[in-house]
Amino acid sequence: MNAPRSSRIEVNGWVVLDKPVGMTSTHAVSRLKRIFNAKKAGHAGTLDPLASGILPVAFGEATKTVPFVQDGEKAYRFTVRWGAETNTDDADGVVTARSESRPQEAEILGLLPRFVGTIEQKPPAFSAIKVNGERAYDLARDGEAPDLALRPVTIHSLELTSAGPEEAVFEARCGKGTYVRAIARDLGRALGCLGHVSALRRTRVGPFREADAVTLADLTDGPIGAGAMRRVEAGLMEMPRIMVDRDAAAKLRRGQPALLRGADAPMDGAAYAVCGGAVIAVGMVENGELVPGRVFNLPF
Repeated sequence: MNAPRSSRIEVNGWVVLDKPVGMTSTHAVSRLKRIFNAKKAGHAGTLDPLASGILPVAFGEATKTVPFVQDGEKAYRFTVRWGAETNTDDADGVVTARSESRPQEAEILGLLPRFVGTIEQKPPAFSAIKVNGERAYDLARDGEAPDLALRPVTIHSLELTSAGPEEAVFEARCGKGTYVRAIARDLGRALGCLGHVSALRRTRVGPFREADAVTLADLTDGPIGAGAMRRVEAGLMEMPRIMVDRDAAAKLRRGQPALLRGADAPMDGAAYAVCGGAVIAVGMVENGELVPGRVFNLPF
């Protein structure tokens, strides 16, 4: 007996979701797949259940642009609660150590430069990093908290926006792989007062910002609906754009390099090609040609 055919449809594009606190990123993607009745979807960077904010969700052909979005700059607004460290480095965890000490604003400001630039950071034990093929958070839940190695991350800026006796609010801009929970933990240790993240909001992922985001209520109850779907190209907006003719587009789709013409063509580096309003390929410009790396199956 044949299995029933899926009624899901081909959907291509991006939805920038303002994820609510308490929802996992996986659950959020599942909700959006149901809302748009889409065959294929994935997110560009996990956002913890404790966190709210920007969760870019790619559909169909847009999933091919996910790595480029993930490689973009991230921005966060977060609150650090002083006086306690937890096993998860956030408010969802179990307190593992306490301190009666509290930092002065001047102490915090004096320490921030130490956390800007390319630094060595130890990821939280409860993270998605794989250890011998298993996720660190699975090992930690089983009582085998992994001792994760330091790794380099880039923090472009870290600013204190408000400070009180028990907590402080920060804004950070950082590169791929940076853990805000680790920043909070390490700040608390360096200040001698301990600390953990009590609130976290992501405000940017690559080309996507808060102003681009829609809520689940907007999608299900409001007038936005399908209008929230952005083009596949939205995930590539931080990369040079090249207009090509149909002949060049056909070559690129066959995986062949295409000769670039015109003064506006980039000299070298990553770029993407568009024909008739559709993304054709992403690749590298070398010696006046675009060498395709990823090819898209969109009508043009």
